[in-house]
Amino acid sequence: MPHVVVGARTDVGHHRSLNEDALLVGERVWVVADGMGGHAAGDVASSLAVQSLRALEGAEPLTPADVPAAVERTNDALVEYGGEHPEARGMGTTVTGVAEVSIGGVAHWLVFNVGDSRTYRYVGGELHRVTIDHSEVEELLAQGLIDADEARVHPARHIITRSVGMQPTPSVDVWVLPQTAGERFLLCSDGLNGELTDEQIAAVLAEHADPRAAASALVDAVLSTEARDNVTVIVIDVVGAEPDAGDESTVPQPQLTHAPAAGGDR
Repeated sequence: MPHVVVGARTDVGHHRSLNEDALLVGERVWVVADGMGGHAAGDVASSLAVQSLRALEGAEPLTPADVPAAVERTNDALVEYGGEHPEARGMGTTVTGVAEVSIGGVAHWLVFNVGDSRTYRYVGGELHRVTIDHSEVEELLAQGLIDADEARVHPARHIITRSVGMQPTPSVDVWVLPQTAGERFLLCSDGLNGELTDEQIAAVLAEHADPRAAASALVDAVLSTEARDNVTVIVIDVVGAEPDAGDESTVPQPQLTHAPAAGGDR
């Protein structure tokens, strides 16, 4: 396990009375979940999700197949909870995370995602989004029907096409990355990128070498705006891993190892 230093912070924002975000800061698993449902217990959904995924910490070794399987079990648990608690029926949550997994005895990072919370990778002064939003706006962008500026204000920007807690069970997007000294991961709910552009996020990360200071500064930057949503960030700095010997690039390209399938609309 490489040496990592982690900073995390969450805030309710200026317009919400309840924080429906939840986070997991583990030893080798880190997760951000953004609950949906309002009165249908979005905060319960996100809390149940991180509690369920905490079990990954105890897997030895943790393999790439273990992570999507755990997310699928989490989905089943949320569906079951909604069936037993009518007031929570229809609740759901996004899930994005980073886990250390073993492939042939070699440690790698595995990034996983369902929904529109995001995982970024920051290295060499450049910010790269690893995950793909499961949202109507992302689909419009992919089709070239809108541009990035239009996406930020589009009326459908909060409509998610895949989430944990839905039926049928959603497919989990998974990427595998080599471990590289000096890299930084940023996990966030859409309360961050909904208020700050990627350029603004990168500028804050560049300004703060300590991940705890970076996490706090990112939330402060959101709170200086309208902060219409809850905001949660985890910043993970990889201090002790060595670059993969066979990787000559500065920025390893994410490898999609669990192909996404179309999910039902919510």
